[in-house]
Amino acid sequence: MRLQSLEIFTVAPPAPGWGGRYWTFTKLTTACGITGFGECYASTVGPKAMQAVIEDVFARHMEGENPENIEMMFRRAYSSGFTQRPDPTVIGAFSGLEIACWDIVGKARNRPVWALLGGMMNPRLRSYTYLYPQAGKESAEFWVSPDMAAEAAIRFVDQGFTAIKFDPAGPYTIRGGHHPAMSDISRSVAFCKAIRDAVGDRADLLFGTHGQFTTPGAIRLGQALEPYSPLWYEEPIPPDNLLEFAEVAKHVRIPLATGERMTTKAEFGALLRHGGVKILQPALGRVGGIWEAKKIAAIAEVFNAEMAPHLYAGPVEWAANIHLAASIPNLLLVETIETGGAFHLALIKHSIKWDKGYIIPPNAPGLGIEFDEDLARAHPYTDTRLHLEMQEAPCDYTNGNRFEGGAASNI
Repeated sequence: MRLQSLEIFTVAPPAPGWGGRYWTFTKLTTACGITGFGECYASTVGPKAMQAVIEDVFARHMEGENPENIEMMFRRAYSSGFTQRPDPTVIGAFSGLEIACWDIVGKARNRPVWALLGGMMNPRLRSYTYLYPQAGKESAEFWVSPDMAAEAAIRFVDQGFTAIKFDPAGPYTIRGGHHPAMSDISRSVAFCKAIRDAVGDRADLLFGTHGQFTTPGAIRLGQALEPYSPLWYEEPIPPDNLLEFAEVAKHVRIPLATGERMTTKAEFGALLRHGGVKILQPALGRVGGIWEAKKIAAIAEVFNAEMAPHLYAGPVEWAANIHLAASIPNLLLVETIETGGAFHLALIKHSIKWDKGYIIPPNAPGLGIEFDEDLARAHPYTDTRLHLEMQEAPCDYTNGNRFEGGAASNI
């Protein structure tokens, strides 16, 4: 087998756009005609620039190579430009290509990817979702209303979810860590109280932030949330200072989770060595791909840490997460978009099954999905904005802060 050609799909999900403004899929084809699909979760540059990076990584490090030689191709990309250090753009591009290689190898061997990663460890994967409004009832008020969040929590728990995530503590700014406004703390506490009152002990609460606080600010907010016993406190500080997570953990009695913006085992290994975080959330379309995530899971075992693969992207990264999760002993949770996401599932022709709070890993060869190329081409992204964007305005301590969750109109 030799990798011969690359095609890239930049797809815009229909409104309300859960999963981001657009998704970047890769299709690799071998000289013998086997195709594989991957997904890049990287948004540091615009979609056209990202397409050029993906094309360059493929041509420079992978074209003509045997798709089985994933370790060799990773080392080429990781070392590109005399670097040998984590680079979210280059490694993000490689990640989507690497996932496609696994899809090819599985199809060539007529085995699912999880079987090539050590076999089946978890035949049913406990999943969680963000709280989203019902279809047709989307509103800006949903993201700041504890009562609406509690109603959504009941709806998702009644569907079978045993863990639900929400993030009322915004804003996410380019200015680095800030202290939360008192109104942000009050709203966050109100969310936890309302949701806990609504679902009782039927589900774990997952409190999300996106790295927006200073270390003292994260401690202050975390301590206010402790009475409601969230399963995790996600990314309370920016990801560029790994030592500070340990400082937060010393003062907050909620497990810390992080990792969606980190890349390669180098960053995750440093995070584990410094201590404080025991729940790792790699995004497989950014971290280096499936094989790199498998290594991170193995390292995490040594530190008694668990894995909860992140998903705010499309269905191919979701499929990669599922195969990794099926093969590891230290899995905590797998993220989904609702029960799979209407457009997500349509893009893969409903080839992954969700059942009462659990994902069922596919048994078909490769990633076990059937990618709908026609549907992907029918929904091109033609704008220039990034998949996710942070606000430039600082935290507002006078008029309050509003953030519309994952709504594509506002991210």
